Amino acid sequence: MIRPSIAAASAAFLLSGCIVADVVTAPVKVAAGTIDLLTESQAEKDEKRGRELRKREERLGKLERDYAKQLRKCDEGDAKECAKARATWNEMEALRPTIPVEPD
Repeated sequence: MIRPSIAAASAAFLLSGCIVADVVTAPVKVAAGTIDLLTESQAEKDEKRGRELRKREERLGKLERDYAKQLRKCDEGDAKECAKARATWNEMEALRPTIPVEPD
């Protein structure tokens, strides 16, 4: 009777080199794919930073429009809009340092 380990070794020897090579390299390929999924390339980081920057710029633009509207209503005597305008101004001031200034 042939032992199972000898039979397995014989079967591996008889199989073509391609199949054995695929079996041997499979764990390496899986590990490489996992690492690729877990890491971020510099291009991906740049894209992410660009999206975040555009989002902050859009938020600042909306706040500026809201502030102009609130200030106009405040000038007309609406005390609630004056309070909203102050809060909007404070939010704009907190957001401005996070947006880089582009050279002229």
